[in-house]
Amino acid sequence: MAARPEVPEVPGTGEGGAGSSSVPPDALPVAWRPLLGRPALAELLGHPLAGAALTEMRRLLPPHVAVHSLRTFLLADAFARVHGTAYDRVGLLAAAAFHDAGLVGRTRLGRGGFPHRSAQLLDEFLAGHGVGTGRRTTLTRAVREHMRPFPARDAGPEGRLLHFGAWLDVTGRGERHVPGDRKRLAESAPTPWFAVSFSARAAACGLRRALPGSPVTPR
Repeated sequence: MAARPEVPEVPGTGEGGAGSSSVPPDALPVAWRPLLGRPALAELLGHPLAGAALTEMRRLLPPHVAVHSLRTFLLADAFARVHGTAYDRVGLLAAAAFHDAGLVGRTRLGRGGFPHRSAQLLDEFLAGHGVGTGRRTTLTRAVREHMRPFPARDAGPEGRLLHFGAWLDVTGRGERHVPGDRKRLAESAPTPWFAVSFSARAAACGLRRALPGSPVTPR
């Protein structure tokens, strides 16, 4: 991706570092490394919450879904840089890491389908790392609503960016905003037939439209 002006961000430090540690890139899967070298990700690798999120993503997700999650974050960040959108970078990385976590495992899915389950897993992770209720509510809502056809009118920047990145990576929708980025990321970290396998897995999970729900419970 071409270099773009630095984007203001919601601070990611001072919250979310409890009980976590940074992860060196060589400790993460080889398939991720072409993406981890991109500036938007490389700049976050030393952040405790980012490192913990990547570690959980490696544990929870099949390799092709994990690579999709990294591309989702990078495409979202590219859009933010083009439009000068300030957002919670570390938080969005965590949301991207968990946004499809509800697709794996054998947990019974209730109302809201796998996005709701993904949001629950993200909430548990964030709460366990000392992230406050307000920030958790924003990030879990982004995950819970990422499969809507379009973001809600009152969605915040994190919700809009996660939605954009996920849909662009799978379907190509919105490519005109960051021309060429999707192709470059797919070439550097390919996941052949991902869109087909993702659609089949989502259908098997009995997806229901994810609508705004109650805020997370303070812990």
